[in-house]
Amino acid sequence: MNRPAWAGPEIDVDKPSAARIYDAHLGGFHNFQVDRDAAAKIVAFMPELPDIMRANRSFLRRAVRHLVDRGVTQFLDLGSGIPTVGNVHEIAWKANPLCRIVYVDADPVAVSHSRNILAGSTLATAVQGDLRRPRDILGDPETQRLLDFSQPIAVLMFAVLHFVADEDDPAGIIRSYLDATVPGSYLAISHASLEGPEPERVEEATQQFRRSVTDFSMRTRAEITGLFDGLELLDPGVVYLPEWRPDAGDDIGDARRTSTFAGVARKKD
Repeated sequence: MNRPAWAGPEIDVDKPSAARIYDAHLGGFHNFQVDRDAAAKIVAFMPELPDIMRANRSFLRRAVRHLVDRGVTQFLDLGSGIPTVGNVHEIAWKANPLCRIVYVDADPVAVSHSRNILAGSTLATAVQGDLRRPRDILGDPETQRLLDFSQPIAVLMFAVLHFVADEDDPAGIIRSYLDATVPGSYLAISHASLEGPEPERVEEATQQFRRSVTDFSMRTRAEITGLFDGLELLDPGVVYLPEWRPDAGDDIGDARRTSTFAGVARKKD
């Protein structure tokens, strides 16, 4: 294949990427045929998946806007993916143009495009790294340059923790990030689950993703709620994506169809 200009030599164009599959489902252009093929196989088992991903994007929009309304001006977006319309910085800057954002992703395409979009900005940056290594992310010079850890920070983990296996201790990873923040900071999570109207079909799609792309760890609502232990959950708690402070037009019918839970919590004083 002809390698596009945005794909550097370090990028494996023959192996599907979770970030690029997400981009393909959202109708983006920064993906390869191998990603589109993997996306098609997964959608064959779960046709509503693109709708779920759009619902997740809508939750991101509502959560970020709500956090800015609460006075948050700093965001650490872990597993940020390939930039699409409605990125964290776009939403945050619309409400407060002084917000600071650090995007983090392991995929070089996602990071490269984030840096291109943010070129010239002094208030947002992108860091390539594995969120399972909090010390590396928190200690990165760009993170340290942009974020003031003496002030509240919102740690965002949208649709990423289901790529973290139990043996990697997702709760411990979250603690490591939040331990670096002051009281009044926030944690926002969306996470896939088998607790939907058709769990068997969702499990088939999950197995297809594991075979084609990478590990994928579904968790129950109770397990996802447990990731917020020690924090003050904001209303309405941990709910299906469309149920978290919906805007007009966010209704997709039966919220359980998203098979994905979402929540936002505050670090206590």
